[in-house]
Amino acid sequence: MSESAPAAASGAGGSAPRTDRPRTARSDDPGRRTFFARVALFVRQVIAELKKVVRPTRSELVTYTGVVLVFVVIVMAFVTVVDFGIGKLTFLIFGG
Repeated sequence: MSESAPAAASGAGGSAPRTDRPRTARSDDPGRRTFFARVALFVRQVIAELKKVVRPTRSELVTYTGVVLVFVVIVMAFVTVVDFGIGKLTFLIFGG
């Protein structure tokens, strides 16, 4: 592999001078913050996300609750029928 292959593979047109300077510590670098600064940032972000929450109206809440209850009843009925069928099939196969 030639010396220009890594540059060509990375899409670089030419060889730019490389500077190996150490990174300076910035205040917005999360790895450099103290524990309390990270906790404060987390709390600010949580509060900002909670401000975006849209709460349902009373009528929407009643509708959603009704949909969930109907769905639960349907699933309970399905599981009951399947359980009853498997029980009958087991008694037919193994006797009872």
